[in-house]
Amino acid sequence: MANIVAIVGRPNVGKSTLFNRLTESRKAIVDDFSGVTRDRHYEAAEWIGKKFTVIDTGGFVHGSDDVFEEAIRDQVHIAIEEASVILFMVDVTTGITDLDDEIADILRRSSKPVYVVANKVDHAKLHHDSAEFYAFGLGEVYNISSATGSGTGELLDAVVSHFPDQEEEEENTLPKITIVGRPNVGKSSLTNALLGINRNIVTDIAGTTRDSIRIHYNQFGYEFLLVDTAGLRRKSKVNEDIEFYSVMRTIKALEDSDVVVLMLDANDGIEAQDINIFHLAEKNKKGVVLVVNKWDTVEKDHKTAKEFETRIKEKIAPFTDVPIIFTSVTEKQRIFKVVETAMEVYQNKIKKVPTSKLNDVMLEIIENYPPPSTKGKYIKIKYATQLAGRSPMFAFFCNLPQYIKDPYKRFVENKLRENFDFKGVPIQIFFRQK
Repeated sequence: MANIVAIVGRPNVGKSTLFNRLTESRKAIVDDFSGVTRDRHYEAAEWIGKKFTVIDTGGFVHGSDDVFEEAIRDQVHIAIEEASVILFMVDVTTGITDLDDEIADILRRSSKPVYVVANKVDHAKLHHDSAEFYAFGLGEVYNISSATGSGTGELLDAVVSHFPDQEEEEENTLPKITIVGRPNVGKSSLTNALLGINRNIVTDIAGTTRDSIRIHYNQFGYEFLLVDTAGLRRKSKVNEDIEFYSVMRTIKALEDSDVVVLMLDANDGIEAQDINIFHLAEKNKKGVVLVVNKWDTVEKDHKTAKEFETRIKEKIAPFTDVPIIFTSVTEKQRIFKVVETAMEVYQNKIKKVPTSKLNDVMLEIIENYPPPSTKGKYIKIKYATQLAGRSPMFAFFCNLPQYIKDPYKRFVENKLRENFDFKGVPIQIFFRQK
């Protein structure tokens, strides 16, 4: 089950600062002006061993007050529908505003867990001031300072109490392959072409698919669950809402999958939102296949595909060992290659390398190219083994693990990929004390 934490609230209460702190990133731009956040930010986070995705439901493009407030209301409704836990953020220095009251009114009617987060509580006197937020009737108020981080530990303890332990999560034996991508890249057309029937509605209007659709695929010797994620364009809604809603659904489907098929439009290339989804899949240790659709509409010579591939790999670096397939769904070009490759990536994800073979290959490479000595101390790697997990993890036992730097870790990862084929799958490498 996907765990999504949505941060909601009026502009300029510190949502982006909290987002950056929870995800240990600097992805969201932070400024004293309200409404700075115009894109959806989403990032993987972890607390006491439980993983989840945080979404910063940022501000909107400036307009009249009515449009602005309506957009925020819509955003809260979407968060209620899609998130697992909602953080309702308020500002202790300004107290309760009419917009806060309105958001609280919407949240009171939801069945989702809601936490009132009083931000900017930077000294003891303000602890008493935050008591007024109990008037919302939403239960406990958590006093934090997202700028300094004080109080966030207690808040996170409460948030993750709603998430199941990983071992408690339901196991499904069938591989789950999820098709993701921006609206109108051809996700539903690919699903229909693979099934040979018009299972999903396909139109030229971006986002005809409103829900994630699960289909049991059992053809040509392959069996798996195929998930077509929503594009989610609704005529009455502004683009800001659509992108946010689409992202929520995509993240839910992505977190529940084994392999992510990320579809791109050959005419647009790989865009910022695609790169975000790619890195989210990588952080969640999912297998990834990149599909460049509408390849028939691109003028090309003998170099075009190679150049396109190089450009994509530059943007998704450092994890570039990913299969890239050029398709035309309407012309039925290479569509079954997508299934074949996705299943190969799934096999790579669950692959177990025998310890004896791993040591025979890797220890010889390490002997010929040992880690550089640090402060006159030589690092000796004695033994390697694959750890149990849902994606490939390797432990290398040595005398001084603290001196092994990232460039050498990348070298070891590249050698593992060269010798054991982990194409399309993120690898984790740990150096431990022998």
